Order: sequence, then C-alpha cells, then structure tokens
Amino acid sequence: MKILIKNGRLIDPANKIDDQIDILVDNGIVSQVTNNIDEALASGEDDTIIDASGLYVCPGFIDLRVHFREPGYEHKETIRSGSRAAARGGFTTVCTMPKTKPAMDSEERIREAIEKAKEVTDINVLPVGAITASDEGQYITDFAGMKEAGAVAVCEDGNSIMDARIARQALKQAAEVDIPVFAHCEDRNLMARGVMNAGERAKQLGLYGILDAVEETMVARDILLAKDTKAKLHICHLSTKTAVDMVKQAKDLGLNVTAEVTPQHLILTEDDVDGSDANYKSAPPFRKKEDRDALIKGLRLGIIDAIASDHSPHHYSEKAEGFVEAPFGLSMLETSISLVMTELVQKGLLTPVQMVDRMSVRPAKIIGLDRGNLKAGKVADITIIDPKASYVIDSNMFASKGKNTPFEGKKVNGKVLYTIVNGRIIYSNKDGNEIIIDKDILRD
Repeated sequence: MKILIKNGRLIDPANKIDDQIDILVDNGIVSQVTNNIDEALASGEDDTIIDASGLYVCPGFIDLRVHFREPGYEHKETIRSGSRAAARGGFTTVCTMPKTKPAMDSEERIREAIEKAKEVTDINVLPVGAITASDEGQYITDFAGMKEAGAVAVCEDGNSIMDARIARQALKQAAEVDIPVFAHCEDRNLMARGVMNAGERAKQLGLYGILDAVEETMVARDILLAKDTKAKLHICHLSTKTAVDMVKQAKDLGLNVTAEVTPQHLILTEDDVDGSDANYKSAPPFRKKEDRDALIKGLRLGIIDAIASDHSPHHYSEKAEGFVEAPFGLSMLETSISLVMTELVQKGLLTPVQMVDRMSVRPAKIIGLDRGNLKAGKVADITIIDPKASYVIDSNMFASKGKNTPFEGKKVNGKVLYTIVNGRIIYSNKDGNEIIIDKDILRD
C-alpha cells in the first residue's frame, strides 16, 4: 500500500525543510521526498493520492502527557476513546500517564496497557510508568523492568514525591536505568485547599488560591536533585515566569533538563476564571498575564521544549459539581493543534516551523523515540493540516468521552485533515466527511 502526498508544504525541522515537496510512502515507510513524484507510482488499487496543495505536511505530532484513565476510570476515558481523540486531534503518538486504578507501576501492567492499545488502535500509545507503588510516594518501582516492557518515562502523576530523600533515590535510579523522569511539580502541603491562582482574582471570587511557590519550590528541588544525580528531568506543564527562569538557569548549567507547557496555559489567565465554570479549573492553575507572556517567550526561545496537551477528560457529572468540588483538568487532545495555530502561529508568536519542532521533533527526542522526522527511510507518521480552514469548537463532536473544555464555541483556524500512522491513514476529514479508523474497525 502506497500513499502519495502531492504539492504540500512540507515542514520538517529535523531535516531543515520548509518547502513545497512531495512525499511517497510505501508499506509504512517514507520512500521518497522530492519534487514532482510521478502519480503512476501510487496507482495501485490500494494506493492513495492526497492533493496537499495549501496544506501543512508535518511529521506526526507527539503528545507527551495524556490521561486515558483505563483501567479503573473508564467512565472518563478508555484507551480506545482516547486514541480516537488523538487521531482526530492530529497526534500519531501519545504518552499515557500512570494514574490509573491500579496504577501503571509494574512491568506486567505496562505490558497489559501496550497489548490493550495494540488491540484497539494504530496510534502509538506509549505508557509512562509510576515512580512509586500505587502512585503513593513511598516505595520506588522497578524502573528497569518497566522500561524493558515499553515504558518511555516514569512519573508520579498528579503528585510530587513530597519526601526529598525518596525523590532523590528515584532520580538516581532513573539515571542508572537511563529513563526520563516526568516531574509534576506541586507541593501538596502548600497547595492546601487551593482551586485557582492565588491573587486578586481569587479574592474577588472568594476562592482559595494556589501560590506560585506551590510549583516553584518543587521545580527548584527537582532541578537540584537532577544536578546531583545526573538524571534526565522533564518538568511538566510549567505555569509561572519564575519556573521558566529556573529551567533556563538549569540549561545554562548544562543540566539534562527539559520542560513543557500546555496550550491552555499559553492562552488563558486567571482573569478568564469566573468561579462557576469548572472547565476552567486546572492544575497548575491559569496564572497572571505576565506569567502567560513568559511562557510564550520561553517556548519561542526554546527554553521550553515542548507543547503537551495534559489531556485530562472527566465525566460531565464530575465537572458539574461546582468549581470548588470538581476535579482539575481539561479535555484537550482534539483542540490543541488548532488552538496553537490560532493563538500563536497566526498571531506571529510562533512560526509554523517552531510549532512542529515543539509538537513533534523535540517531544520525540525527550523520550528517545525515532519519530518527528520525515527523511526517506523513516517510519511514515504524518499529520496534515489545513492552516486556513476555520471551525467552531463543539465538544459534542469530540471523540473523547471528556467534553470538559473551556474553549466551547471558540472559532479557530487550522484543521487536521489527515492523521497517518505507520503509513496508514487512521483519520481523514475530506469535504467535511470525518472518518476515524480503529484497529480493523471502520467508524464514521
């Protein structure tokens, strides 16, 4: 089976390409990348020719942080529904967080998750293992075994390890095994009952605030421990200016530290929170305008390496409990690309090349994955986007079970038209006809 992509704007930062070039895919591998590839090369009965005139053709987008909830919380999301959301959102690879029930804290559970994913989707679903047993912050898990089983990183998802001694032991073991540590930097003691950013807005709404120090104290601690242990440290979902500054200092010192930011933290601030709509309740919270501006600047300068959705789907009844009682988190897989296109690329805050670099090339490097590259001979994971197509975000159309988005009704530009994984079209949106293909199951 061949796929010929003609006349598209190929944006491939790994190979320093940003030009109109054709791509021929043959049996899951990029076969040719050149001008004027003959259509006769893809004229077989099972072959496909895509006219990509005016479209962005990119190495498949990679999301370093998603929550698929299975096992244990299938009412929020499953591997199947989450993978369908990823395909619809233009993501060919996702890293799933370990906070399931039971937690992804052993070689056996990592293997089970991978096998389940293989049964239901062609999306590359890469589990992240729990740092401690049952994600409880006490007993360090078998990093080597989980890595052997297929885990691409370890993380104490939704928590920081509060005991610095245990945190250091975990980073030391991760360095010995050569596996990245994804750090959720949140001091639970300082956070207390906070539900939004601490500041004047929280006071106006009569809500408990979350201090900047909740994040920053743990960022500082984990950077220092990474310096001591020589571990690969990846800091998740930055939200404050000072945290960005600390990441810069760590990089200036030559430490193996990377960081990510979410699309929602690049767009929203505390002023968008009204205290009633729990779809604006996020951890970390949306901060001040100056923090958001520092995040954008840090991303543009490469201090922040990646954009990750932190896709956190919840059942509608949970988000309906009210702002204080509702869980933290947003459903983001299906809107991340269009939001970045609309709010950053089209406003000149990020170039298309930078967007692809932060959403494909660098994420692949962080987890040591041979993706984010469309050179001949590489696996054909490809995302094709129409940068001019506009639509209105409608959560009723989400493939995810989670409809919890603060961007409901927002008009955005930049629509995913094709998601191709291992040389197979698993999502297409041609002339308004959306098709998502599960493993061996065709669904419209």
